Amino acid sequence: MTAGANGMFRSLGNRNFRLWVSTNLFSNIGTWMQGTAQTWLVLTELTEYSAGAVGILTALQFLPQVLLVAITGSIADHVDRRKLLITIQCIQTLLALTLGALIISGAAELWHVYIFGFALGCCMAFEAPARHSFVSDLVGDEIIGNAVAMNSTAFQLARMIGPALAGLCIALVGTGWVFVINGFSYLIVTAGLLNVRVARHAHGSDQPRGASRLLDGFRYVAKRPDIRTVFLMLFFFGTLGMNFGIYISVMAATVFQKGASEYGLLTSVMAIGSVTGALLTARRDRPRMHHAVIGTFLFGCAMTAAAFSPSYIVFGVVLIGVGLAAQTSLTSSNGFVQLATDRAMRGRVMAIYVAITLGGLPLGAPLIGWVADAFGARAAMGVGGAAGFLSSAIGLSYLIRVRGLKFIWDDRGPRLHMNPDPHLREPGPAVLPPDRAL
Repeated sequence: MTAGANGMFRSLGNRNFRLWVSTNLFSNIGTWMQGTAQTWLVLTELTEYSAGAVGILTALQFLPQVLLVAITGSIADHVDRRKLLITIQCIQTLLALTLGALIISGAAELWHVYIFGFALGCCMAFEAPARHSFVSDLVGDEIIGNAVAMNSTAFQLARMIGPALAGLCIALVGTGWVFVINGFSYLIVTAGLLNVRVARHAHGSDQPRGASRLLDGFRYVAKRPDIRTVFLMLFFFGTLGMNFGIYISVMAATVFQKGASEYGLLTSVMAIGSVTGALLTARRDRPRMHHAVIGTFLFGCAMTAAAFSPSYIVFGVVLIGVGLAAQTSLTSSNGFVQLATDRAMRGRVMAIYVAITLGGLPLGAPLIGWVADAFGARAAMGVGGAAGFLSSAIGLSYLIRVRGLKFIWDDRGPRLHMNPDPHLREPGPAVLPPDRAL
């Protein structure tokens, strides 16, 4: 495993990408610390274990992904992405420090957290398509699949560290200081971005604005059934499956009667599987749709098992499988969509990707919160498992109808046969080798 041309870490041989990943690692640790503290603050300090309140907060935080999708992708395609990301980091710093000060002073109320959650969501709406497209600006198409996977690996490493560290900090100094720590972590990314040098196309498209109308991204996706299928999978997966803040916090607090430290540890444990999933994806030469289909099916299995976990320890172990399956699906989907999309359209298409993956949470989070309050945390996790099975069924249907997926048996044994994607020039044989079979 080297950073060479054929190694698992080959994209890290790029100096700019290496700087981007390393600085984001520290910032994402702070982000995960804040997310953990924010959920625990609402669940245990500002309410009496109200999963519905956590669901509303989640909805407000991700609603801007839907409301602003028409402009965020276009902006990402036409402005200097590096400068845009720097600006957003500075705004997020101010938001985190201000809310932290309110909590430390004892003045924070639930509506304060709701407002700041929505404001942070607005920042995320502009940041996400620019951040996703920025990765391809740094490394180029030849290793973009590996770069996406390595970026996800760093994100999940932060997920391993951040929640556990947040639980410890909450126990020692309180939730407010976690927000302050995160505020300063954004400055690390800002420093890294100031030292990154990118290609000219990263400063925005050379096409005239008139050729890049707001609906161009939607028109582009409408002509691509492969991308539409992935987006439909992600809608159900993201809307009902990715409410981990609700699932884990409510299971920890109400089913297993654990505190902030134990809750943070569970989120960190799940990240072990997420890191593993990202690294496995990084080994592949090219992300493909069937990898996402496999991931969503395994996610459904893992979530169902988690719902029936008899103890805190068993639940934690099963969460490793949940994280692995979720990350396999998300990383494969992200890499596939970016590689399948023309460079000039990536900002807008990735904005739609983010809006569908995360923007569905405003619909799903309140529903999941209501299910948890009305029927219990285990029932809520069962809904998430069902979403995984539904997503995999959608993807499998496309592979059978369009790609001609079928089981064959010849002199070389049992195999799965699949035709090349008619919408994407994919290298390689039509018959999947054993290590790439569904």
